[in-house]
Amino acid sequence: MSKASLYQLAAEIGPLHSSAIEAAGRHLDQLTKPPGSLGRLEEVARQLAGITGETVPSLGKKAVIVMAGDHGVCEEGVSAFPAEVTPQMVLNFLNGGAAVNVLSRHAGADVVCVDIGVNAELDHPQLYSRKVRKGTRNMAKEAAMTEEEALQAIQVGIDLVKELVDDGYSLFATGEMGIGNTTASSALLAVLTGTDIGTAVGRGTGINDEKLLHKQAVIERAIKLNQPDADDPIDVLAKLGGVEIAGLTGVILGAALHRRPIVIDGFISSAAALIASRIAPQSVSYMIASHLSQETGHARLLEAVGLSPMLHMDMRLGEGTGAVLAFPLIEASVKVMKEMASFASAGISSSDQ
Repeated sequence: MSKASLYQLAAEIGPLHSSAIEAAGRHLDQLTKPPGSLGRLEEVARQLAGITGETVPSLGKKAVIVMAGDHGVCEEGVSAFPAEVTPQMVLNFLNGGAAVNVLSRHAGADVVCVDIGVNAELDHPQLYSRKVRKGTRNMAKEAAMTEEEALQAIQVGIDLVKELVDDGYSLFATGEMGIGNTTASSALLAVLTGTDIGTAVGRGTGINDEKLLHKQAVIERAIKLNQPDADDPIDVLAKLGGVEIAGLTGVILGAALHRRPIVIDGFISSAAALIASRIAPQSVSYMIASHLSQETGHARLLEAVGLSPMLHMDMRLGEGTGAVLAFPLIEASVKVMKEMASFASAGISSSDQ
C-alpha cells in the first residue's frame, strides 16, 4: 500500500446515515421516558443507527482485536517492565488468562490476538500471525519504522477487519500489548497536538519520578532527532510510533470502511484513533470512546480526536479492557430501542398530550 492509495481508500469512508439517525431519535422520543433521559445510551443508539443505516440496529458477534508489538525504545529504560513481557503476555492472552480475556468472556466477546510486531517467534493455533517486523527500532536513535513498514501495518489492520466482518463480526474494540508503547503514544500526542511533554508523558506501567523525567527526556531527544512532520500523520507514526499502533490505525479505518462501530480503549488505542482521524476525519463518526484512563495525556488525546468517554474507572491496563467493559452498555442501548414500550403501546400519556 502506498500513501496515496491509503488516502484514496480513506476517502471512501462515508458519512453516517442522517435519515436513520433522525428516525432513531423519533423512535427514542416515543418511548416511555422523558426525552433524552437515558443520556449517553440514547446518543449511542442514534450513532449506531447512523452507522448501520437501521433505525433499530442489530449487533452480531463482538471482537476485541489485540495488536501486539515490541518497541526498540525500551533500550532506553523507559518502562517498569522488561521487553520480554510482551511475548509472555501474548501467550497469556492466547491461554485465556489475561484481564482482557476475563472481561471479554463476561461480555460475550472474542479476543483476536495478533502478532504484528513482537520481537520473538510465536506459534499458537489461535494466534493471528501478521508480523511486519520484530519490534520497532529505537526512536531515540533512528526512525522507529520506515514509511513502508507503517503503511504495511495499517494494511494488516484493514485486511483483518474485512476478514472478521466476512466471518460475521459486527462490533469491534481496539486492544494492544507492547512494553514501551506509552512512550511511543506520548510522542505521537506531543507532535500531533503540540501538547507539552510534561502533559503528554505519563507513568505508563508505573514508573517512579526519576524514570518519568528520563522518559520525558528520551521522547524529547527522539522528536529532535527524527524531526517528524506534524502535518503528515504517516510520517509521525513511522518515526515515533509502534507497529501495533499502526495496526490499530488500520483496524479503526477498516471498521469505518465496513460501516461497523469501533470501540476505542485507552491511551495507546486513542493514539491510533488520532492517527486515523488525521488520515480520514470521517472515521471519527464510527468511533465510540470507552473510558478515560489514568494516563496523563489520555484526556488530551480524546479531546484532539473529538471523543467523549463513556466510563471513568481509573484504569490504566490497556489490552482492550476498558473497551470490552463498554460492550454491554452499547448492547443495552440497542435493547432499549428494541424492547422498551412506547407511550402508545403502554397506554401512557406523553408530555405533548
